[in-house]
Amino acid sequence: MKRIGYLVLSVTLVIVSCGQAQTAKTVAGTDTIAPAPVAVPGLTGPEMEHYTAITEHFFDPILAGRFNGSILVAKNGVILFERYKGFRNPLHRQDSITAHTAFHLASVSKTFTAMGTLKLWQEGKLDIHDPVSKYLTGFPYPTITIETLLNHRSGLHNYVHFMDKPGVDKRRYLDNGDVLKYIIDHPGSRDIFSGVANRHFEYSNTNFALLALIIEKVSGLPYPEFLARTFFEPIGMEDTYVYTRTDSGKSMASFYQTGRPFRLEFLDLVYGDKNVYSTVRDMYKWDQALRSGQLFSKGVLDSAYAGYSFEKPGQRNYGLGWRMLFIPNGKKLIYHNGWWHGNRTVFVRMLDEDATIIALSNNDYKNVYSAKRLCDLFGDYRQGHEGFDEGEPDPADSTGALGGEPAHAESAVVVHPVVHTGTHPHHHAVRRTVAHAPRKKVQKKKTSQAA
Repeated sequence: MKRIGYLVLSVTLVIVSCGQAQTAKTVAGTDTIAPAPVAVPGLTGPEMEHYTAITEHFFDPILAGRFNGSILVAKNGVILFERYKGFRNPLHRQDSITAHTAFHLASVSKTFTAMGTLKLWQEGKLDIHDPVSKYLTGFPYPTITIETLLNHRSGLHNYVHFMDKPGVDKRRYLDNGDVLKYIIDHPGSRDIFSGVANRHFEYSNTNFALLALIIEKVSGLPYPEFLARTFFEPIGMEDTYVYTRTDSGKSMASFYQTGRPFRLEFLDLVYGDKNVYSTVRDMYKWDQALRSGQLFSKGVLDSAYAGYSFEKPGQRNYGLGWRMLFIPNGKKLIYHNGWWHGNRTVFVRMLDEDATIIALSNNDYKNVYSAKRLCDLFGDYRQGHEGFDEGEPDPADSTGALGGEPAHAESAVVVHPVVHTGTHPHHHAVRRTVAHAPRKKVQKKKTSQAA
């Protein structure tokens, strides 16, 4: 416990500027992310009281509801709020959730896949501007580059749709190699590829399943081992891992709203787009390590946090593995949501304010996405509005878009930024609906989701 607190409280922070993509610069690798002394307190007493009181008030309605999960809010290296509610098995109320209970991150896993790819780019082991076919033998679309996989502009459609078709053997668990083989075996299929790369943004889990294969090809390591060696172990993320069949005994299941557990399905072993398990404390370590300046050069981080899709008006955009909102006042909100089966997750990073919001749940609790609204406690992100004017709706951000549950009382909580005056202020084949599918491909039946 002391080791975790020391690491969280003592990592030196570097505020990352969010400009246009730049050429990566190679930096010396490190075996561990070493903590550095903190020269002054992260927050004054009055600031700490202010932030904590408003955060507690904001999350009271969520914690009073059927939320089953964990929440952490931090600023300036100080944890302001940390709560754990519920059980590993909510139906039978068995095994309380603790700081070491790892949740399936769903699409928040993409942040690790993206930064793993960029780490290899920084080390000169690949070039993100290269065609995918240079690394994946037989890949039939030469115009698709690694960069267009990272920013969801590849034109590839979602594998959870095109592999949920007759002819795919759903009696066995498929993996990333099966996804690639299906693409290779069906060249020219419009169910798989739109026909033109880099024309527009289309969120697709296929992109990150392929990136995991590229990581394996370039590094010579299995994707789970690569992430462990590159990030989890050096950062001290002791409760974080990539799910494989050997983890079935320790991994926590996800649940329907009724409490019935989701069963393992034929696409549940595909990783890169999902399947990282972690805790709120470990995710905060991930946030702090990215800010530390020891993992990545400024050029690589600028590339990751730059917007690549401007063909539609609105605040919403996507970087290299990161969702983002461009706020009219010049701020940029970096975040990612997740949604797979009953797992719903939020990872929000305010780079200007060095503030972080993390919420993880596994009982299909849609209102967890409202956690992002707390960002106005630290900066003027909502511009006086109830929500965000983000253009095209993001189904994983809105209870209304997902259906099933009305918005709860947390939407009425108003937060205001602090004015600083001191120093630091089981096999089951189903047809599924996918959260970020193109609108024309909305399915009527649904039993599981991916975001």
